[in-house]
Amino acid sequence: MIELSNLDAVDLRDVWPNEAHDFTPWLAENVDRLGEVLGMDLEVRETEAEVGSFSLDVLAHDLGTNRPVVIENQLEPTDHDHLGKLLTYAARYDAYTVVWLVREFRSEHRAALDWLNQRTGEDTEFFGVVVEAWKIDRSRPAPRFTPVVVPNDWQKQAPESAQTSELTERQLRYRKFFQALLDTLREEHPGFTSARKAAPTNWYNFSSGFAGIRYSLAFSKGGSARVGLHISRGDKHRNEELFDLLMAHQKNVEDTLEHPLVWDRKNDLQSCMISVEREGRIEDDEETLEEFRQWMVEHLLKFREAFGPHLDEILS
Repeated sequence: MIELSNLDAVDLRDVWPNEAHDFTPWLAENVDRLGEVLGMDLEVRETEAEVGSFSLDVLAHDLGTNRPVVIENQLEPTDHDHLGKLLTYAARYDAYTVVWLVREFRSEHRAALDWLNQRTGEDTEFFGVVVEAWKIDRSRPAPRFTPVVVPNDWQKQAPESAQTSELTERQLRYRKFFQALLDTLREEHPGFTSARKAAPTNWYNFSSGFAGIRYSLAFSKGGSARVGLHISRGDKHRNEELFDLLMAHQKNVEDTLEHPLVWDRKNDLQSCMISVEREGRIEDDEETLEEFRQWMVEHLLKFREAFGPHLDEILS
């Protein structure tokens, strides 16, 4: 007979004794775990972000929409004080996604977040997430995030709502195109992205694992489709320094990708871009768009293969 182990709950305070000094820094380093259960590619912008005399635990961005995400931690049961703070922080940073991470949700606070999801538009999302820690026998504790409050359309990959009628034909085509691309990445290449829902925009960004550095896709107004590595670390000198370090590996990178790239230092701008382009428009027929999707997916994977090791070497 097979001998099975025991799965035991671990007190959160045994893992993270202090919320501000232990849990928040850990979450900032492991925000991809939270993003995975929320269906987003999250990038941390700041911890203990100032809001008057208060401080927001984690200010993040959803890379797929480039919109603010506020995350408030509470390793205790929910209370009115933190609910009020959560709304204050959301207003301060004009957040489109609000996440409340807690040990336990009281029914009245779960109902409050449900009410907010019902009364706000498609662009605003409130998540309530329970944090747990578990271990098997004497193993190290493992975290688990369980969403218990989610937006109305969270289960839908391409929501149909009253706001859909307000989108232009071009925006609808962008959303349809990138939704299919996200679905392909999640289903056929697990681990590349956690994104669940596409926005009606002509671009999409994916995490490189380093803040301010993203793998990007876009349709340009000039009639081209692009895959690139976008460097925007908040400081022009740092961006150019990283660009130059990567360019020192140009031959190795282009050998991996099997063709030359456009290395654009953008001396007149703050950010830098390394990319490959081809002719393509979102108005093209479905067969051609499917070819673009395959091309973008193939090059995204190659970009990560080519640049990932160099980014690790330079920035780790």
